[in-house]
Amino acid sequence: LPAQGSLLYLDTLHVAFPQALAPQGTALLSWAPGGPRAPAGWPLPTLYCTPAEAGALPSRAAALRVQLLFALRMRDLHVLEAGLATELHDALAALRAGWPGLAEDLALGRLSPQPGLPEDARGRLQALLAPDAARAAELRAECAQGFKGIVQRLWPQLEVVVVGTAHGAEQLYCDALRQADCKGLPFYCPFYRAAGALLGVNLWPKEPAPRFLLCPDWAFCEFLPCPAEEEPQTVLLGELWEGREYGLVLTARPGEYRCRAGEVLRVAGFHKQCPVVEPVRRESQALSVRGESIPEERFCRSLCRAVGMWPGARLVDYVCVESALLGASSGACAPHYEVFVELRGLRDLSEAQRYKLDQCLQEDFPIYKSFRFKGSIGPLRLHLVGAGAFARLREALGSPLPMPRVLREERLLQLIQSTVIS
Repeated sequence: LPAQGSLLYLDTLHVAFPQALAPQGTALLSWAPGGPRAPAGWPLPTLYCTPAEAGALPSRAAALRVQLLFALRMRDLHVLEAGLATELHDALAALRAGWPGLAEDLALGRLSPQPGLPEDARGRLQALLAPDAARAAELRAECAQGFKGIVQRLWPQLEVVVVGTAHGAEQLYCDALRQADCKGLPFYCPFYRAAGALLGVNLWPKEPAPRFLLCPDWAFCEFLPCPAEEEPQTVLLGELWEGREYGLVLTARPGEYRCRAGEVLRVAGFHKQCPVVEPVRRESQALSVRGESIPEERFCRSLCRAVGMWPGARLVDYVCVESALLGASSGACAPHYEVFVELRGLRDLSEAQRYKLDQCLQEDFPIYKSFRFKGSIGPLRLHLVGAGAFARLREALGSPLPMPRVLREERLLQLIQSTVIS
């Protein structure tokens, strides 16, 4: 992370939320098995109340639970920071499922044994704890009242939730957290990264949709206008037009290969002559069994519209697979979409309800409707999976990176068959 990026982030955070840089006032919920790191800024030990070793544990679930326990010790938190919105979601799910055990650990000043927590690491981390019966009683009282707005009830001085990624599929979790556990709190995504390089910084932390100022000297960026022209020519930062979409071509560092990053950006405006962009989609995240090419973010919109027609249902997460990639397990009908959905508030769907998603796709994408009418694309198959299936999938995936929602890699397909379908 360039030093200029960290300084811009810390200054922006301090201006918008004056108490955000208070010592020990930030709790970090992020799994970094390769070594401790802070996803949003410099790893400044004085900012964090969560020990660095907790984030580097071999198990994602263990790391998030231990970090949650240390966060719960501090009533006067000002910032809750997560590498991904899914990490914050899974940590709060662990709170809902295991708050009596967490309260007991707080009261006794201990760290209970758990899978993925080595004994030597448990001993070092437990030495940092002290009994706190009063805080344990407060945790029990708040959790007993339910979990709507639980984050601000547990940490009444909390000012902001910082997440490392808030666009693409992570937006689904950000929206769910805003509506329930983190109700009333702003979400701030400070950085825009692509292909491992830092490209921009968000100077507008109180705006609901993240926008990023592209910084000219952090990486060499070129842009391909979208839709693609017959003989595409890249343009540079000074040649971008407001309101247009561009594919990103990136040379992250001197001597590295020039490549298409697979990212599509929309120019939202300019700030002191530098473009301000919004991530729109990833080019590789599209469904296409007959060349119809439905982008993942538009598929997600159709899915959310269908979920709105199922009374009481809330979408937790989903993945979609083209049937040909699943082989014989997808059946013998025409190529189609296999969609795996985790819902809250609804246990089963009728056939008519399941058909609503296929109907929404036909309404939103005329080319899909045409292929369905001709029979060259078969009916979409919708599968409901059990609660926590996607959390288990993220644990099995063993990666701190966001999980794609359109699956193509063989390992991911094997994981979904063994973890989600079963």
